[in-house]
Amino acid sequence: MISFEEIKRSFLVSLWFMFLTFPIMVIRVNTVEDVIEWRWLNLLIVGLGSFFLSFVWRYFIKKQETGKKKAQTGELDNITISRRLLTEPKIYLPTIIVLSIFALVFPFIFSMYQTNIMITGLIYVMLGLGLNIVVGLAGLLDLGYVAFYAVGAYSYALLNHHFGLSFWMVLPIGAGMGAFFGIILGFPVLRLRGDYLAIVTLGFGEIIRLILENWNEFSFGPSGIANIPRPSLFGIDLSLHNATIYLYYLMILLVLFTIFVVERLQNSRIGRAWIALREDEVACEAMGIDRRKTKLTAFALGATWAGMAGVIFAAKTTFINPASFTIWESIIILCIVVLGGMGSIVGVILGAFVLILLPEYLRVFSEYRMLIFGGMLVLMMVFRPGGIVSDVRRTYKFAGLQNNKEENL
Repeated sequence: MISFEEIKRSFLVSLWFMFLTFPIMVIRVNTVEDVIEWRWLNLLIVGLGSFFLSFVWRYFIKKQETGKKKAQTGELDNITISRRLLTEPKIYLPTIIVLSIFALVFPFIFSMYQTNIMITGLIYVMLGLGLNIVVGLAGLLDLGYVAFYAVGAYSYALLNHHFGLSFWMVLPIGAGMGAFFGIILGFPVLRLRGDYLAIVTLGFGEIIRLILENWNEFSFGPSGIANIPRPSLFGIDLSLHNATIYLYYLMILLVLFTIFVVERLQNSRIGRAWIALREDEVACEAMGIDRRKTKLTAFALGATWAGMAGVIFAAKTTFINPASFTIWESIIILCIVVLGGMGSIVGVILGAFVLILLPEYLRVFSEYRMLIFGGMLVLMMVFRPGGIVSDVRRTYKFAGLQNNKEENL
């Protein structure tokens, strides 16, 4: 039974949302006729919608709290749907097969515009997985990650402009340049943690952008670099349509390669060192792990994927300028890692698709799309604070000691 107090709370919530969305939902300036349009029906919809949705909100919050209490007391199985999807073969194998078939036929089913959007999403998957090494695994808050992205893009643009190097020649060079600048950033910040590390990396990203914007003789300044060639197939130049399809399949292969490498790194000795560094830096060093080497490796490997993604971005757009590499790009990539789940490969992939593809597919809602998108993000962070697919703490059993005891007996 709904009490009067709950109705009162819902009424206050609806008033607050009506006040908050009034400038966006009600007032509209018609620049053609030079008049202001008052859309009072939108205000009524917001009021009624927020009034009823507040009841739904409280219901799910109570259900979430009840579920947490049952999980703590052992009355409820703590395995989530997402975790079950990733651990049970009878579920994830058919899912992988369906997704693989969908990915292969995607360019032939949808338009070139949709394929371009998907290529952008795959580029951000690479960027998210690269930053996941630095932030998700090593626990180093990097707000200047876009700098390595810019280094890769300008490496291809400048080397092609001055020396005529092709995409395939510059792709490993861009990765190497990204790793080199990652080490350059890593050395000054070896002793920094938390907010101080974030401030320094933010400054590094802005320094790179300002150099590219003001050093006209080197980077062509704000005008940028145009006519960057797309990837060729065995030296054959492709049409725009064929080049887009070719770049799409190339991105599929690079994302699969990135997933394979990051997964192997995560389960390797250096991956366990990153996780130890993230959990407790002092204890990590006390256990004999070289803190400097571990941090520099994280920065270098994370920046490697950003450099590769930058080369692909330059080849996709055929034009770059410093405005493409602002602080907001770093924030978006960081949001991909946090929203998807820090340390989770599958979570980062889903986070990239949600943050990059969802605003595009919400264009049908015109001016309200970012409002809806923001509301969806708030709901995700409230009900999934650990990310879409949160990483599970790994446990290791030393079976050798037990086997020795059994042999002695």
